Amino acid sequence: MEENTERLLMLAQSVGVADVTDAIGRLHRHHSHMVDLSSPAPDRLLFGPAVTMSFFPTCEDALPSRTFNFVDIFDQAVREEGLGRVLVMASNGYPDVSLGGGTKMSRLVGHGLCGVLADGRLRDFSQLAEHGLAVYCRGEEVRWGGDKVTPVEANRPVVVNGVAVRPGDYVLAKGSSAVIIPRTQVLRVLTDAKATMDSEASDAERWQRSVADG
Repeated sequence: MEENTERLLMLAQSVGVADVTDAIGRLHRHHSHMVDLSSPAPDRLLFGPAVTMSFFPTCEDALPSRTFNFVDIFDQAVREEGLGRVLVMASNGYPDVSLGGGTKMSRLVGHGLCGVLADGRLRDFSQLAEHGLAVYCRGEEVRWGGDKVTPVEANRPVVVNGVAVRPGDYVLAKGSSAVIIPRTQVLRVLTDAKATMDSEASDAERWQRSVADG
Protein backbone atom coordinates (compact mmCIF):
# COMPACT_ATOMS: atom_id res chain seq x y z
CA MET A 1 0.00 0.00 0.00
CA GLU A 2 1.33 3.41 -0.93
CA GLU A 3 2.32 5.79 1.85
CA ASN A 4 -0.35 8.35 0.93
CA THR A 5 -3.03 5.64 0.88
CA GLU A 6 -1.98 4.50 4.34
CA ARG A 7 -2.18 8.08 5.61
CA LEU A 8 -5.66 8.56 4.17
CA LEU A 9 -6.86 5.32 5.74
CA MET A 10 -5.47 6.26 9.16
CA LEU A 11 -7.22 9.62 8.97
CA ALA A 12 -10.48 8.00 7.85
CA GLN A 13 -10.35 5.61 10.79
CA SER A 14 -9.95 8.50 13.24
CA VAL A 15 -12.79 10.78 12.12
CA GLY A 16 -16.56 10.58 11.97
CA VAL A 17 -18.90 11.14 9.05
CA ALA A 18 -20.25 14.33 10.65
CA ASP A 19 -16.72 15.70 11.08
CA VAL A 20 -15.93 15.09 7.42
CA THR A 21 -19.24 16.58 6.31
CA ASP A 22 -18.44 19.72 8.32
CA ALA A 23 -14.96 19.89 6.79
CA ILE A 24 -16.39 19.69 3.27
CA GLY A 25 -18.87 22.42 4.21
CA ARG A 26 -16.02 24.72 5.11
CA LEU A 27 -14.77 24.43 1.52
CA HIS A 28 -18.07 24.60 -0.38
CA ARG A 29 -21.79 24.10 0.15
CA HIS A 30 -22.78 21.20 -2.06
CA HIS A 31 -24.76 18.33 -0.53
CA SER A 32 -22.28 15.56 0.26
CA HIS A 33 -23.76 13.28 2.94
CA MET A 34 -26.44 10.63 3.29
CA VAL A 35 -28.16 9.18 6.36
CA ASP A 36 -30.47 6.32 7.42
CA LEU A 37 -28.34 3.66 5.75
CA SER A 38 -28.41 0.00 6.73
CA SER A 39 -25.47 -2.36 7.06
CA PRO A 40 -24.94 -5.97 8.11
CA ALA A 41 -21.84 -4.73 9.98
CA PRO A 42 -22.35 -1.03 10.85
CA ASP A 43 -19.11 -0.86 12.85
CA ARG A 44 -17.13 -1.71 9.70
CA LEU A 45 -15.46 1.27 8.02
CA LEU A 46 -16.10 1.76 4.31
CA PHE A 47 -13.44 3.97 2.76
CA GLY A 48 -11.95 4.16 -0.70
CA PRO A 49 -12.27 5.65 -4.19
CA ALA A 50 -15.49 4.91 -6.05
CA VAL A 51 -16.22 2.85 -9.11
CA THR A 52 -19.83 3.17 -10.22
CA MET A 53 -22.69 1.16 -11.71
CA SER A 54 -26.08 2.49 -12.82
CA PHE A 55 -29.32 0.52 -12.95
CA PHE A 56 -32.31 1.26 -15.24
CA PRO A 57 -35.79 -0.29 -15.38
CA THR A 58 -35.58 -3.79 -16.84
CA CYS A 59 -36.56 -4.13 -20.52
CA GLU A 60 -35.31 -7.17 -22.41
CA ASP A 61 -35.96 -5.49 -25.76
CA ALA A 62 -33.99 -2.30 -25.02
CA LEU A 63 -31.53 -3.82 -22.54
CA PRO A 64 -30.95 -7.48 -23.49
CA SER A 65 -29.57 -9.47 -20.58
CA ARG A 66 -26.81 -11.02 -22.71
CA THR A 67 -25.20 -7.56 -22.75
CA PHE A 68 -26.67 -5.77 -19.75
CA ASN A 69 -26.04 -7.95 -16.72
CA PHE A 70 -24.25 -7.64 -13.41
CA VAL A 71 -21.13 -9.60 -14.36
CA ASP A 72 -20.35 -7.67 -17.55
CA ILE A 73 -21.16 -4.21 -16.18
CA PHE A 74 -19.22 -4.93 -12.99
CA ASP A 75 -16.19 -6.00 -15.04
CA GLN A 76 -16.42 -2.73 -16.98
CA ALA A 77 -16.48 -0.81 -13.69
CA VAL A 78 -13.47 -2.57 -12.19
CA ARG A 79 -11.25 -3.10 -15.25
CA GLU A 80 -8.68 -5.01 -13.19
CA GLU A 81 -8.25 -2.03 -10.85
CA GLY A 82 -10.52 -3.01 -7.98
CA LEU A 83 -8.06 -3.16 -5.10
CA GLY A 84 -9.24 -0.94 -2.25
CA ARG A 85 -12.11 0.57 -4.23
CA VAL A 86 -15.77 1.01 -3.33
CA LEU A 87 -18.55 -0.12 -5.66
CA VAL A 88 -21.25 2.58 -5.74
CA MET A 89 -24.55 1.38 -7.22
CA ALA A 90 -27.23 3.88 -8.31
CA SER A 91 -30.77 2.51 -8.52
CA ASN A 92 -32.09 5.59 -10.34
CA GLY A 93 -35.41 5.73 -8.54
CA TYR A 94 -35.74 2.16 -7.21
CA PRO A 95 -34.60 2.39 -3.55
CA ASP A 96 -36.71 -0.59 -2.43
CA VAL A 97 -35.48 -3.07 -5.05
CA SER A 98 -32.58 -5.48 -4.55
CA LEU A 99 -29.50 -4.57 -6.58
CA GLY A 100 -27.62 -7.73 -5.62
CA GLY A 101 -26.92 -10.27 -2.93
CA GLY A 102 -24.26 -12.49 -1.47
CA THR A 103 -23.36 -14.30 -4.68
CA LYS A 104 -22.98 -11.18 -6.81
CA MET A 105 -21.16 -9.29 -4.09
CA SER A 106 -18.64 -12.13 -3.79
CA ARG A 107 -17.15 -10.78 -7.02
CA LEU A 108 -16.07 -7.72 -5.03
CA VAL A 109 -13.99 -9.93 -2.74
CA GLY A 110 -12.33 -11.63 -5.68
CA HIS A 111 -11.32 -8.28 -7.18
CA GLY A 112 -10.09 -6.79 -3.89
CA LEU A 113 -12.79 -4.16 -3.42
CA CYS A 114 -13.35 -3.05 0.16
CA GLY A 115 -17.12 -2.73 -0.01
CA VAL A 116 -20.26 -1.31 -1.54
CA LEU A 117 -22.55 1.71 -1.19
CA ALA A 118 -25.98 1.35 -2.80
CA ASP A 119 -29.11 3.48 -2.90
CA GLY A 120 -31.15 0.32 -3.33
CA ARG A 121 -31.51 -2.74 -1.12
CA LEU A 122 -29.30 -5.82 -0.93
CA ARG A 123 -30.03 -9.45 -0.12
CA ASP A 124 -28.26 -11.95 2.14
CA PHE A 125 -27.03 -9.66 4.92
CA SER A 126 -25.54 -12.54 6.90
CA GLN A 127 -23.56 -13.73 3.87
CA LEU A 128 -22.40 -10.19 3.11
CA ALA A 129 -21.12 -9.86 6.67
CA GLU A 130 -19.19 -13.11 6.29
CA HIS A 131 -17.54 -11.82 3.10
CA GLY A 132 -15.74 -9.23 5.23
CA LEU A 133 -16.98 -6.40 3.02
CA ALA A 134 -18.13 -3.03 4.36
CA VAL A 135 -21.70 -2.78 3.04
CA TYR A 136 -24.08 0.18 3.22
CA CYS A 137 -27.45 0.34 1.48
CA ARG A 138 -31.14 1.19 1.91
CA GLY A 139 -31.92 -2.03 3.77
CA GLU A 140 -32.19 -5.78 3.36
CA GLU A 141 -34.42 -7.35 0.73
CA VAL A 142 -35.36 -10.99 0.26
CA ARG A 143 -36.75 -10.86 -3.28
CA TRP A 144 -34.62 -10.91 -6.43
CA GLY A 145 -34.78 -7.57 -8.24
CA GLY A 146 -33.66 -8.48 -11.75
CA ASP A 147 -37.17 -8.20 -13.18
CA LYS A 148 -37.31 -4.61 -11.92
CA VAL A 149 -33.87 -3.13 -12.62
CA THR A 150 -30.90 -3.96 -14.84
CA PRO A 151 -27.26 -2.76 -14.73
CA VAL A 152 -26.68 -0.55 -17.78
CA GLU A 153 -23.40 1.36 -17.49
CA ALA A 154 -20.23 1.68 -15.46
CA ASN A 155 -17.90 4.43 -14.29
CA ARG A 156 -20.10 7.37 -15.15
CA PRO A 157 -21.14 10.05 -12.62
CA VAL A 158 -24.16 8.91 -10.62
CA VAL A 159 -26.52 10.32 -8.01
CA VAL A 160 -26.92 8.20 -4.88
CA ASN A 161 -29.40 9.29 -2.21
CA GLY A 162 -29.30 12.79 -3.68
CA VAL A 163 -25.50 12.99 -3.62
CA ALA A 164 -23.32 13.23 -6.73
CA VAL A 165 -20.62 10.54 -6.96
CA ARG A 166 -17.96 10.68 -9.66
CA PRO A 167 -15.61 7.79 -10.32
CA GLY A 168 -12.57 8.32 -8.13
CA ASP A 169 -14.39 10.36 -5.48
CA TYR A 170 -13.85 8.93 -2.00
CA VAL A 171 -16.60 7.21 -0.04
CA LEU A 172 -16.53 7.21 3.76
CA ALA A 173 -19.28 5.36 5.63
CA LYS A 174 -19.73 4.35 9.25
CA GLY A 175 -22.72 3.43 11.38
CA SER A 176 -25.77 4.57 9.39
CA SER A 177 -24.34 7.46 7.38
CA ALA A 178 -21.90 8.19 4.58
CA VAL A 179 -20.18 11.13 2.94
CA ILE A 180 -18.66 11.58 -0.51
CA ILE A 181 -15.36 13.48 -0.70
CA PRO A 182 -14.11 14.99 -3.98
CA ARG A 183 -10.98 13.08 -4.90
CA THR A 184 -8.83 16.19 -5.34
CA GLN A 185 -9.69 17.35 -1.81
CA VAL A 186 -9.65 14.12 0.17
CA LEU A 187 -6.39 14.68 2.06
CA ARG A 188 -7.26 18.30 2.82
CA VAL A 189 -10.76 17.39 4.02
CA LEU A 190 -9.66 14.50 6.25
CA THR A 191 -6.78 16.49 7.72
CA ASP A 192 -9.10 19.40 8.50
CA ALA A 193 -11.68 17.05 10.05
CA LYS A 194 -9.05 15.43 12.29
CA ALA A 195 -7.58 18.78 13.38
CA THR A 196 -11.02 20.13 14.23
CA MET A 197 -11.88 16.99 16.21
CA ASP A 198 -8.66 17.26 18.20
CA SER A 199 -9.26 20.95 18.89
CA GLU A 200 -12.83 20.35 20.04
CA ALA A 201 -11.69 17.48 22.28
CA SER A 202 -9.12 19.78 23.90
CA ASP A 203 -11.77 22.48 24.41
CA ALA A 204 -14.14 19.98 26.01
CA GLU A 205 -11.43 18.71 28.34
CA ARG A 206 -10.51 22.27 29.34
CA TRP A 207 -14.16 23.16 30.02
CA GLN A 208 -14.62 20.04 32.13
CA ARG A 209 -11.55 20.95 34.19
CA SER A 210 -12.77 24.51 34.69
CA VAL A 211 -16.16 23.23 35.92
CA ALA A 212 -14.49 20.76 38.30
CA ASP A 213 -12.18 23.49 39.62
CA GLY A 214 -14.96 26.04 39.78
